[in-house]
Amino acid sequence: MIQSMTGYGKSVLQLPNKKISIELKSLNSKNLDVNARMPSMYRAKELDIRKAIAKHLVRGKVDFSLFVEITGEDTSSKINKTVVQEYIKQLKDVVDGGDTTEMLKMAIRLPDAVTTERDDINEEEWNLIVKAIDDAIAKIVTYREDEGAILKQDFTSRIDTLNSLLKDVITMDPERIEGVRARLEKGVADIKEKVDENRFEQELIYYIEKFDITEEKVRLDNHLEYFIKTLNSDDSNGKKLGFISQEIGREINTIGSKSNYAPMQKLVVQMKDELEKIKEQLLNVL
Repeated sequence: MIQSMTGYGKSVLQLPNKKISIELKSLNSKNLDVNARMPSMYRAKELDIRKAIAKHLVRGKVDFSLFVEITGEDTSSKINKTVVQEYIKQLKDVVDGGDTTEMLKMAIRLPDAVTTERDDINEEEWNLIVKAIDDAIAKIVTYREDEGAILKQDFTSRIDTLNSLLKDVITMDPERIEGVRARLEKGVADIKEKVDENRFEQELIYYIEKFDITEEKVRLDNHLEYFIKTLNSDDSNGKKLGFISQEIGREINTIGSKSNYAPMQKLVVQMKDELEKIKEQLLNVL
Protein backbone atom coordinates (compact mmCIF):
# COMPACT_ATOMS: atom_id res chain seq x y z
CA MET A 1 0.00 0.00 0.00
CA ILE A 2 1.39 3.37 -0.95
CA GLN A 3 1.72 6.13 1.64
CA SER A 4 1.71 9.89 1.26
CA MET A 5 4.57 11.85 2.79
CA THR A 6 2.06 14.39 4.09
CA GLY A 7 0.84 13.59 7.58
CA TYR A 8 0.04 14.74 11.10
CA GLY A 9 -0.01 12.98 14.44
CA LYS A 10 -0.49 14.22 18.00
CA SER A 11 -0.44 12.59 21.40
CA VAL A 12 -1.03 14.18 24.84
CA LEU A 13 0.35 12.68 28.06
CA GLN A 14 -1.01 13.92 31.40
CA LEU A 15 1.41 13.40 34.30
CA PRO A 16 0.78 14.37 37.97
CA ASN A 17 2.51 17.74 37.67
CA LYS A 18 2.84 18.38 33.94
CA LYS A 19 1.14 17.89 30.59
CA ILE A 20 3.31 16.75 27.67
CA SER A 21 2.11 17.29 24.10
CA ILE A 22 3.85 15.56 21.20
CA GLU A 23 3.26 16.62 17.61
CA LEU A 24 4.55 15.24 14.32
CA LYS A 25 4.06 16.95 10.96
CA SER A 26 5.51 15.78 7.65
CA LEU A 27 5.74 17.00 4.06
CA ASN A 28 7.35 15.56 0.95
CA SER A 29 11.13 15.46 0.60
CA LYS A 30 13.65 13.35 -1.32
CA ASN A 31 15.20 12.13 1.94
CA LEU A 32 14.39 12.08 5.65
CA ASP A 33 14.85 15.51 7.21
CA VAL A 34 13.88 15.69 10.89
CA ASN A 35 13.60 18.98 12.75
CA ALA A 36 13.22 18.33 16.50
CA ARG A 37 12.09 20.85 19.11
CA MET A 38 12.02 19.94 22.80
CA PRO A 39 13.07 21.23 26.25
CA SER A 40 16.78 21.01 26.94
CA MET A 41 16.36 18.35 29.65
CA TYR A 42 15.16 15.87 26.98
CA ARG A 43 17.96 16.56 24.48
CA ALA A 44 19.87 13.50 25.71
CA LYS A 45 17.07 11.37 24.25
CA GLU A 46 16.95 13.13 20.88
CA LEU A 47 18.92 10.42 19.04
CA ASP A 48 16.50 7.72 20.24
CA ILE A 49 13.56 9.85 19.06
CA ARG A 50 15.15 10.36 15.64
CA LYS A 51 15.75 6.61 15.26
CA ALA A 52 12.09 5.85 16.05
CA ILE A 53 10.93 8.44 13.52
CA ALA A 54 13.32 7.17 10.83
CA LYS A 55 12.20 3.56 11.35
CA HIS A 56 8.53 4.30 10.67
CA LEU A 57 8.43 7.41 8.47
CA VAL A 58 11.46 6.62 6.24
CA ARG A 59 11.26 9.78 4.08
CA GLY A 60 9.90 13.30 4.26
CA LYS A 61 10.49 16.64 5.92
CA VAL A 62 9.38 15.93 9.50
CA ASP A 63 8.80 18.46 12.30
CA PHE A 64 8.84 16.86 15.77
CA SER A 65 7.74 18.93 18.75
CA LEU A 66 7.63 18.03 22.44
CA PHE A 67 5.91 20.67 24.61
CA VAL A 68 5.82 20.63 28.41
CA GLU A 69 3.16 22.51 30.40
CA ILE A 70 3.59 22.61 34.17
CA THR A 71 0.24 21.90 35.85
CA GLY A 72 1.39 21.24 39.44
CA GLU A 73 2.93 23.44 42.11
CA ASP A 74 6.48 22.32 41.46
CA THR A 75 8.47 24.23 38.87
CA SER A 76 12.03 23.88 37.64
CA SER A 77 12.46 27.66 37.35
CA LYS A 78 13.56 29.57 40.47
CA ILE A 79 14.05 33.31 41.10
CA ASN A 80 17.61 34.10 42.17
CA LYS A 81 16.76 36.50 45.02
CA THR A 82 20.33 37.64 45.67
CA VAL A 83 20.90 38.56 42.03
CA VAL A 84 17.52 40.36 41.73
CA GLN A 85 18.13 42.37 44.90
CA GLU A 86 21.55 43.43 43.64
CA TYR A 87 20.02 44.50 40.28
CA ILE A 88 17.41 46.61 42.10
CA LYS A 89 20.10 48.23 44.28
CA GLN A 90 22.12 49.18 41.19
CA LEU A 91 19.03 50.50 39.41
CA LYS A 92 18.21 52.70 42.42
CA ASP A 93 21.71 54.15 42.20
CA VAL A 94 21.11 54.99 38.54
CA VAL A 95 17.50 56.21 38.90
CA ASP A 96 17.12 58.10 42.17
CA GLY A 97 13.63 57.79 43.61
CA GLY A 98 12.40 55.39 40.90
CA ASP A 99 9.35 53.13 41.23
CA THR A 100 10.45 49.92 42.95
CA THR A 101 7.79 47.85 41.13
CA GLU A 102 9.07 48.99 37.75
CA MET A 103 12.65 48.26 38.81
CA LEU A 104 11.59 44.76 39.83
CA LYS A 105 10.06 44.19 36.37
CA MET A 106 13.33 45.31 34.79
CA ALA A 107 15.51 43.28 37.15
CA ILE A 108 13.61 40.03 36.59
CA ARG A 109 14.38 40.24 32.86
CA LEU A 110 18.13 40.68 33.34
CA PRO A 111 20.63 37.77 33.03
CA ASP A 112 20.71 35.15 35.81
CA ALA A 113 17.63 36.59 37.54
CA VAL A 114 15.82 33.31 36.90
CA THR A 115 17.59 29.97 36.99
CA THR A 116 16.38 26.59 35.72
CA GLU A 117 17.13 23.43 37.59
CA ARG A 118 18.21 20.66 35.25
CA ASP A 119 17.01 17.48 36.88
CA ASP A 120 17.95 14.07 35.52
CA ILE A 121 15.23 12.43 33.43
CA ASN A 122 13.01 10.17 35.46
CA GLU A 123 13.16 6.84 33.60
CA GLU A 124 9.63 5.84 34.60
CA GLU A 125 8.36 9.16 33.27
CA TRP A 126 10.46 8.79 30.12
CA ASN A 127 8.98 5.34 29.40
CA LEU A 128 5.52 6.94 29.43
CA ILE A 129 6.77 9.66 27.07
CA VAL A 130 8.16 6.99 24.71
CA LYS A 131 4.71 5.37 24.54
CA ALA A 132 3.19 8.77 23.75
CA ILE A 133 5.77 9.29 20.98
CA ASP A 134 4.98 5.85 19.56
CA ASP A 135 1.28 6.76 19.64
CA ALA A 136 1.94 10.00 17.72
CA ILE A 137 4.02 8.09 15.17
CA ALA A 138 1.24 5.50 14.73
CA LYS A 139 -1.26 8.32 14.13
CA ILE A 140 0.87 10.03 11.49
CA VAL A 141 1.44 6.68 9.75
CA THR A 142 -2.34 6.13 9.67
CA TYR A 143 -2.79 9.64 8.28
CA ARG A 144 -0.19 8.89 5.57
CA GLU A 145 -1.91 5.62 4.68
CA ASP A 146 -5.28 7.36 4.35
CA GLU A 147 -3.74 10.00 2.09
CA GLY A 148 -2.01 7.22 0.14
CA ALA A 149 -5.33 5.48 -0.48
CA ILE A 150 -6.67 8.68 -2.06
CA LEU A 151 -3.55 9.00 -4.21
CA LYS A 152 -3.87 5.37 -5.28
CA GLN A 153 -7.40 5.98 -6.56
CA ASP A 154 -6.17 8.99 -8.53
CA PHE A 155 -3.24 7.05 -10.04
CA THR A 156 -5.46 4.12 -10.98
CA SER A 157 -7.93 6.44 -12.69
CA ARG A 158 -5.20 8.19 -14.69
CA ILE A 159 -3.53 4.93 -15.72
CA ASP A 160 -6.94 3.71 -16.93
CA THR A 161 -7.18 6.89 -19.00
CA LEU A 162 -3.72 6.25 -20.48
CA ASN A 163 -4.73 2.69 -21.32
CA SER A 164 -7.85 3.98 -23.05
CA LEU A 165 -5.83 6.51 -25.05
CA LEU A 166 -3.34 3.80 -25.99
CA LYS A 167 -6.20 1.66 -27.34
CA ASP A 168 -7.28 4.64 -29.45
CA VAL A 169 -3.73 4.93 -30.77
CA ILE A 170 -3.68 1.22 -31.65
CA THR A 171 -7.05 1.49 -33.40
CA MET A 172 -5.92 4.57 -35.31
CA ASP A 173 -2.52 3.21 -36.36
CA PRO A 174 -3.56 1.33 -39.56
CA GLU A 175 -5.40 4.42 -40.78
CA ARG A 176 -2.29 6.50 -40.05
CA ILE A 177 -0.03 4.16 -42.06
CA GLU A 178 -2.43 4.23 -44.99
CA GLY A 179 -2.40 8.01 -44.80
CA VAL A 180 1.40 8.07 -44.92
CA ARG A 181 1.40 5.69 -47.93
CA ALA A 182 -1.21 7.79 -49.73
CA ARG A 183 0.78 11.00 -49.22
CA LEU A 184 3.94 9.41 -50.57
CA GLU A 185 2.18 7.99 -53.63
CA LYS A 186 0.55 11.36 -54.29
CA GLY A 187 3.93 13.07 -53.98
CA VAL A 188 5.43 10.76 -56.59
CA ALA A 189 2.41 11.20 -58.89
CA ASP A 190 2.69 15.00 -58.63
CA ILE A 191 6.23 15.02 -60.05
CA LYS A 192 4.86 13.21 -63.14
CA GLU A 193 7.90 11.03 -63.54
CA LYS A 194 7.99 7.31 -64.20
CA VAL A 195 9.59 5.34 -61.37
CA ASP A 196 10.70 1.77 -60.89
CA GLU A 197 7.74 0.20 -59.09
CA ASN A 198 9.88 -2.36 -57.25
CA ARG A 199 12.35 0.28 -56.08
CA PHE A 200 9.53 2.60 -55.09
CA GLU A 201 7.88 -0.16 -53.04
CA GLN A 202 11.19 -0.86 -51.27
CA GLU A 203 11.67 2.80 -50.46
CA LEU A 204 8.07 3.04 -49.34
CA ILE A 205 8.47 0.11 -46.98
CA TYR A 206 11.69 1.60 -45.58
CA TYR A 207 10.04 4.98 -45.07
CA ILE A 208 6.96 3.52 -43.40
CA GLU A 209 9.14 1.39 -41.09
CA LYS A 210 10.70 4.60 -39.79
CA PHE A 211 7.22 5.59 -38.59
CA ASP A 212 6.35 2.18 -37.18
CA ILE A 213 5.36 2.38 -33.49
CA THR A 214 4.63 -1.30 -32.82
CA GLU A 215 7.46 -1.68 -30.28
CA GLU A 216 6.52 1.56 -28.53
CA LYS A 217 2.89 0.44 -28.17
CA VAL A 218 3.93 -2.88 -26.67
CA ARG A 219 6.43 -1.31 -24.26
CA LEU A 220 3.98 1.37 -23.18
CA ASP A 221 1.34 -1.26 -22.46
CA ASN A 222 3.90 -3.21 -20.37
CA HIS A 223 4.94 -0.10 -18.44
CA LEU A 224 1.34 0.79 -17.61
CA GLU A 225 0.72 -2.75 -16.38
CA TYR A 226 3.94 -2.66 -14.30
CA PHE A 227 2.92 0.67 -12.76
CA ILE A 228 -0.37 -0.80 -11.50
CA LYS A 229 1.41 -3.92 -10.25
CA THR A 230 3.88 -1.80 -8.26
CA LEU A 231 1.04 0.42 -7.03
CA ASN A 232 -0.73 -2.65 -5.59
CA SER A 233 2.38 -4.10 -3.93
CA ASP A 234 2.73 -4.28 -0.14
CA ASP A 235 5.49 -1.66 -0.05
CA SER A 236 5.21 2.05 -0.71
CA ASN A 237 7.91 2.88 -3.25
CA GLY A 238 7.41 6.33 -4.73
CA LYS A 239 10.89 6.36 -6.27
CA LYS A 240 10.22 3.15 -8.19
CA LEU A 241 6.90 4.50 -9.45
CA GLY A 242 8.77 7.63 -10.50
CA PHE A 243 11.21 5.58 -12.58
CA ILE A 244 8.34 3.70 -14.25
CA SER A 245 6.62 7.00 -15.08
CA GLN A 246 9.83 8.17 -16.76
CA GLU A 247 9.77 5.08 -18.99
CA ILE A 248 6.09 5.69 -19.76
CA GLY A 249 6.96 9.24 -20.78
CA ARG A 250 9.79 8.03 -23.02
CA GLU A 251 7.45 5.76 -25.00
CA ILE A 252 4.75 8.44 -25.27
CA ASN A 253 7.31 10.94 -26.60
CA THR A 254 8.59 8.45 -29.18
CA ILE A 255 5.05 7.72 -30.38
CA GLY A 256 4.51 11.46 -30.73
CA SER A 257 7.69 12.02 -32.71
CA LYS A 258 7.00 9.09 -35.04
CA SER A 259 3.26 9.55 -35.52
CA ASN A 260 3.39 12.22 -38.28
CA TYR A 261 -0.40 12.24 -38.04
CA ALA A 262 -2.40 15.07 -36.45
CA PRO A 263 -5.23 12.98 -34.88
CA MET A 264 -2.68 10.70 -33.20
CA GLN A 265 -0.60 13.64 -32.00
CA LYS A 266 -3.70 14.99 -30.26
CA LEU A 267 -3.97 11.70 -28.38
CA VAL A 268 -0.30 11.96 -27.47
CA VAL A 269 -0.86 15.44 -26.02
CA GLN A 270 -3.68 14.06 -23.85
CA MET A 271 -1.40 11.23 -22.70
CA LYS A 272 1.33 13.70 -21.76
CA ASP A 273 -1.14 15.76 -19.77
CA GLU A 274 -2.27 12.74 -17.75
CA LEU A 275 1.32 11.65 -17.16
CA GLU A 276 2.35 15.09 -15.89
CA LYS A 277 -0.43 14.96 -13.32
CA ILE A 278 0.80 11.52 -12.23
CA LYS A 279 4.37 12.81 -11.87
CA GLU A 280 3.24 15.77 -9.77
CA GLN A 281 1.40 13.48 -7.36
CA LEU A 282 4.30 11.00 -7.22
CA LEU A 283 6.46 13.68 -5.59
CA ASN A 284 4.34 13.18 -2.47
CA VAL A 285 4.50 9.35 -2.39
CA LEU A 286 6.76 7.68 0.16
